[in-house]
Amino acid sequence: MRKSMTDRTYYGLVYLITILAVVVTLYPFIYVISISLSSVSSIDKQLVTLFPVEFTLEGYKMVLQYPEIWTSYYNTIWYTVVGTTLNIFATCLAAFPLSRARFFLRRKLNFFIAFTMYFSGGLIPLYMLITTLGLYNSRWVMVLPVLVITFNVMICRSAFESIPNEIFESASLDGAHDITMLFRIAVPIVKPTLAVLTLYYAVFHWNNFFSALLYLGKQDLQPLQIFLRRVLIMASPEIMQKMGGGTATSALAISTLQVRYVSIVVSILPIIMFYPFIQRYFVKGITLGAVKG
Repeated sequence: MRKSMTDRTYYGLVYLITILAVVVTLYPFIYVISISLSSVSSIDKQLVTLFPVEFTLEGYKMVLQYPEIWTSYYNTIWYTVVGTTLNIFATCLAAFPLSRARFFLRRKLNFFIAFTMYFSGGLIPLYMLITTLGLYNSRWVMVLPVLVITFNVMICRSAFESIPNEIFESASLDGAHDITMLFRIAVPIVKPTLAVLTLYYAVFHWNNFFSALLYLGKQDLQPLQIFLRRVLIMASPEIMQKMGGGTATSALAISTLQVRYVSIVVSILPIIMFYPFIQRYFVKGITLGAVKG
């Protein structure tokens, strides 16, 4: 079926806008990678535009030999793995009762959960609560205060609500309890949604630096994002000098730029490698339980 001139013009504009959006978003990422893989002399001469010039891994050697980055890596992985696991567990425990019509507190709890999305006690009361509970300078301060994110609870609740109630009634007649119905029936059915929520929580924990900035004074507990803040924003002379391997002052400025870009690549690589494993669940997980018209 031939398309009219109007349709061809419309699709042409759509493709053009899509290509421009891809270029605008992808080019900075490619440029950062190219700088991190180029030699110091080519960076100094500004020869790097799209692809690496005089390919080298010296920048990665400088960054990865610094012990603090490995400590920060371990902390971030710990916060991400432990935090995401507890997040998914707590989200399921919160969402499943709220999805059942027979739960007598369903309306009231749904209201209070939605209320917290618009109003909060503020930063100072939260800081006082954290210190009073003894979570300051503790690993659990990065996990327990954000144990449940209300928006994700609502997504999970909608997914549980999409399960036909007859399945739970049949399981109840067979003697299944609520915990059994949750973990043996409901969770396997909404697995795509849980995969997407796992990605949401993992990215949140991986990128979370504000909580660490407020509540973690010990350097050996700080995550990778705090280390990046010292490298990218504060340009810590101590870090730059150690990573630069004692290079001359003239070359140190150029190597500092490369160190920054290498640090960016090193910090985002694990989470990018994690995404393809759950990408196929993304659309299905978001739309599961959506209103169908």
